Amino acid sequence: MVSIWQQAINHAQQLRRQIHSQPELGWHEVETARLIREQLDLLRIPWEPCAEFGTLARLNPHSKNKPHIVLRADMDALPIVERTQHDWVSQHEGCMHACGHDGHTATLLASAAWLKSVEDQLPAPVTLLFQPAEEGGHGAKKMIEDGALNGIDEIYGWHNWPAMPFGKLICPDGIVMCGNGTFDITLTGQGGHASQPELCRDPVLAASAVTMALQQIVSRHLSPQQAAVVNVSSIEAPSAATVIPDKAVLGGSIRVPDQKTRDVINRLIVEISQQTAASYGVCCEVNIYPRYEATINHGLQAQNVREHWLAEYGQAGMETETLVPIMASEDFSYYLNEIPGAFALVGADDGPAHQSVCHSPFYDFNDQLIPLVTRLYARLVGAPLPE
Repeated sequence: MVSIWQQAINHAQQLRRQIHSQPELGWHEVETARLIREQLDLLRIPWEPCAEFGTLARLNPHSKNKPHIVLRADMDALPIVERTQHDWVSQHEGCMHACGHDGHTATLLASAAWLKSVEDQLPAPVTLLFQPAEEGGHGAKKMIEDGALNGIDEIYGWHNWPAMPFGKLICPDGIVMCGNGTFDITLTGQGGHASQPELCRDPVLAASAVTMALQQIVSRHLSPQQAAVVNVSSIEAPSAATVIPDKAVLGGSIRVPDQKTRDVINRLIVEISQQTAASYGVCCEVNIYPRYEATINHGLQAQNVREHWLAEYGQAGMETETLVPIMASEDFSYYLNEIPGAFALVGADDGPAHQSVCHSPFYDFNDQLIPLVTRLYARLVGAPLPE
């Protein structure tokens, strides 16, 4: 006979693949939200909508004990064309679960099933938070504004990480993931015939120079010990082989550990872009868009995560080779700016099938992570574990 625990894990793995095949972008998670709420109804767990597509589910809600813990999962996909060959490949062209939010959601649903089965043994209230729009949509901010943290004492979350060995965990005191921002730079010159460059002011040439100059911000303006990234990731200058265009647009992103570093980098992006553009005789407009702040763990809660993981998986379960902060970003930072909590990274790499990095068209979530993190979540809220 299959145990309640194994039923929960098996069902969650099936749900993960179902969610993967039907991805939805941030602030469009209509069917994903419906599936989550249907599963909660089947488990007889009361829930309420939050920030439209988000969901808050309550376990042991009438207890007055502390701490009231919230466990979080994100649920949005990315605008990427999937290139895997799995049976559960995306059915929505140009949209893909390339970051594992399908697995994060399925893991929280597995936790919902297990915690419901032992609800009368929970020492305090538990809230399960299913969040939309993590991928640049500031979903966490909207959830907070809609009351998601009201009455909550602590919050915990996690992210799968294919760049780490399977089952290895990182959850440091302090910064775990960097803050980020994006920028665009419009260079406007004077186009013309490619045979007469002397009569033109070439924005493509200027864009190339600006790109090279910006890549030197980190290496020449910041300390080698400082964690930061400046990345020009796109150049758009539509034209023809014999035509110099009037305009070129650069796009890129930054990763920063703190506001001081952000301020320095933002100032240098503007100065270097404008001065370099001027030297090529073109005009320059720079727009900078702050996105997320660094994800900074609270010491006691990070220690809780590490201690529970050690109790489950021993010292072999702790990752010691990967440097932190990770340069990727997370809107979990919004929660940690409001209440104590911690965010962990858990390695997914158990072989070629799970070595593609997040945001790759070949990425797929490792379903074997679901029972590992479900056990961690049970421990964090003081729930009994299966024999």
